[in-house]
Amino acid sequence: MAYILCIETSTTNCSVALANDKEIIGLKEDYDSTYSHAERLHIFIDKVIKEAGLTPKDLSAVSVSKGPGSYTGLRIGVSAAKGLCYALDIPLIAVPTLYSLALQIVQEKDSYIVPMLDARRMEVYSAVFTNTYEKIRETKAEILTDISFKTYLQEKEVCFIGNGVEKFSAICTNANAKFIPNKLPSANEMAKLSYYKFLKKDFENVSYFDPYYLKDFVTG
Repeated sequence: MAYILCIETSTTNCSVALANDKEIIGLKEDYDSTYSHAERLHIFIDKVIKEAGLTPKDLSAVSVSKGPGSYTGLRIGVSAAKGLCYALDIPLIAVPTLYSLALQIVQEKDSYIVPMLDARRMEVYSAVFTNTYEKIRETKAEILTDISFKTYLQEKEVCFIGNGVEKFSAICTNANAKFIPNKLPSANEMAKLSYYKFLKKDFENVSYFDPYYLKDFVTG
């Protein structure tokens, strides 16, 4: 049995989950339009642990969303995760943010999944996955145009998810594009990924781990 604390702060959603192996047993989130991480993150961590009838000493590992995303949000989440790992002498697990966001789409139909996060102006962070969550295009920052993802859209349905969806849906008219709005990365989807990494002992070096910022500092 492994109790894994999952922390997601890459966007405005301040999200903390507690998992028993790969099953979520506690979740606290705040989808505020402003960044509440500094005020709420440690409160949420304390609540999910206490409401499960546990103490921090019962944790087996801490998992953190590693990015890309908000520089400030990622920095706060990673700092909290590293602090807990140092204090409790437990391993640190890092989960790719776009991968866990893609897991919010359950699609039996043969299709592509494109999680995309707002990177300001017309730029987004995105990656491309199959409907079975195999990553087939690397994560990158890109400026959206009306022909973005054209190759994938010509082949089959493409499901776009994340807070970058609104800007792309305004310029993309391809019939194969399916837009899923108002979704942000959540600690809820981190549990299974974190548990599999825990079993493989796929841990980060707590001293040297840094978030995956992908591009230069952007406040917010």
